[in-house]
Amino acid sequence: MFFTRAVVALALAVSALAMAVPRATNATSGSSPETLTASTTVTSDASSSDPSWLSGTQTGDGTFYQTGLGACGVNNVDSDYIVAVSEDLFDNYPGYNGINPSNNPVCNKQITANYNGNSVTVTVTDRCVGCAVTNLDFSPSAFSQLASESLGRLHGMTWTWT
Repeated sequence: MFFTRAVVALALAVSALAMAVPRATNATSGSSPETLTASTTVTSDASSSDPSWLSGTQTGDGTFYQTGLGACGVNNVDSDYIVAVSEDLFDNYPGYNGINPSNNPVCNKQITANYNGNSVTVTVTDRCVGCAVTNLDFSPSAFSQLASESLGRLHGMTWTWT
């Protein structure tokens, strides 16, 4: 009984500590090298209290991943036109309470990405832990609409909320 109470108390303490730690809200506050290289270009007026990635044209890198069950609770396949947004964007999206990722308001939002004259419209269904704030991680079929998978990473890709 004592062990169970100790484990529950420890779990509550860790949860409280995690909630108290501030999250990064821009590309330069992260600690990984990839986070430090992201850039954001805002081309429309946004409220000064809103994150810059909520409106306008964003610039970042594009990558692709093998799909499956995503953070939004949707099971996808590689042929779906989907995207994972960065952990920072996902976790700090307005209206998300941090409790159930499937209920995040960013889930099912659409993004149109552009690279070297090619474009693709994708649906947000996942969260990318290794992505800088404005980078996008595509399903293989969506990535292939922008460039050959052999490139691996698209530097200077732009995107907007659709």
